[in-house]
Amino acid sequence: MQDGLGYAGAQFHLGATYYNGEGVPQDYVEAHKWRNLAASRASAEDRETFAEARDAVAKLMTPAQIAEAQKLASEWHAAFDARQE
Repeated sequence: MQDGLGYAGAQFHLGATYYNGEGVPQDYVEAHKWRNLAASRASAEDRETFAEARDAVAKLMTPAQIAEAQKLASEWHAAFDARQE
């Protein structure tokens, strides 16, 4: 599966795909992960919008689900950064 390749806009839209269950099973953990990644990599003008979208997903999740999404995002960051070296 395409992972967004570090592009915040693509990551944000992938998060929306999981949030809405468009072509994939609805999955709030994956939606949060991708929106979190998007917010962390976005330009200043998009960062707030992406973070608000991530936070909206979080309101529908348990603390354990949020922790899992954050763990997955952290692992993605580490793998992406390692590929850049």
